[in-house]
Order: sequence, then structure tokens, then C-alpha cells
Amino acid sequence: MAEDNATQNKGGFTAREALFYHETIRPGKLEIVATKPMTSQRDLSLAYSPGVAVPVEAIAADPALAARYTAKANLVAVISNGTAILGLGNLGALASKPVMEGKAVLFKRFADVDSIDIELATEDPEAFINAVALMEPTFGGINLEDIKAP
Repeated sequence: MAEDNATQNKGGFTAREALFYHETIRPGKLEIVATKPMTSQRDLSLAYSPGVAVPVEAIAADPALAARYTAKANLVAVISNGTAILGLGNLGALASKPVMEGKAVLFKRFADVDSIDIELATEDPEAFINAVALMEPTFGGINLEDIKAP
């Protein structure tokens, strides 16, 4: 870990302050929040079963309706395998998580776009491409980040 010295970074904060920021209150920088009421049994039945069957059938009949009845249109995946993290190099998928969470909160703060970080533990280009392609139905957008060119 970097020395606890404010002169060690461009932001003017210490390594201890950076770690404290990431670990306090609730570790990380993201949370999932419901957009609909969840206060009654009726709300829960509409959100899940049996009420969820109605939009499921509508989307099956017309896939474009996913943008109307789900979060897909405003949901971006921020994906990395950690092979080219900022100026740090290849430190692996898990080590890239704070950067991907940071990118996700930038999407929210500056564009009100919901996003989730996804770290893939592979350096195999085909495996990475296949994993991302398989997630396509979930997201309205995919942001690839900090990935070394093959």
C-alpha cells in the first residue's frame, strides 16, 4: 500500500483517507434501491409473484417492451477484467472493483444512469467476449473499462 502521505497523490488526501472513504458506513460505493413501493403484501405481489407474470408475458410477446416495464433502458454494466487498471497495470479482476464502482457512481451522478460493476476473472479474450455477450439481455448499455488489448 502507498505511504500515508498527502504528497503521494494528486488529490491531496492520504492513503488512510482513501481507504476510510471506501470502507465507512457501508463498504463500497453502490446500493440497490427499489423504485416502487414495497410496503404491503399487495406491493410485493405486484413486484414479484403473481403480478410479475403480466409484464413477463408482454415482454415475451414484444421484447421492445422490456424498456417500458423493466430497468433495462437505464441500466449499464461497467465491466472489466482488471488487466489495465488506470496507471496500475494488470492487478486482476477483484482489484479493479473499486474503479468499476467509481465509474458506476459517475454514471449515476452525472447522467442519472443506473449501473452495476461486473468484474470477470478471465484474461482469455474469447471467454471475456462470450461472458459479456451473454449478459446483453440485462443491460441497455455496456461499458468496457481497463481491459488490456489482446
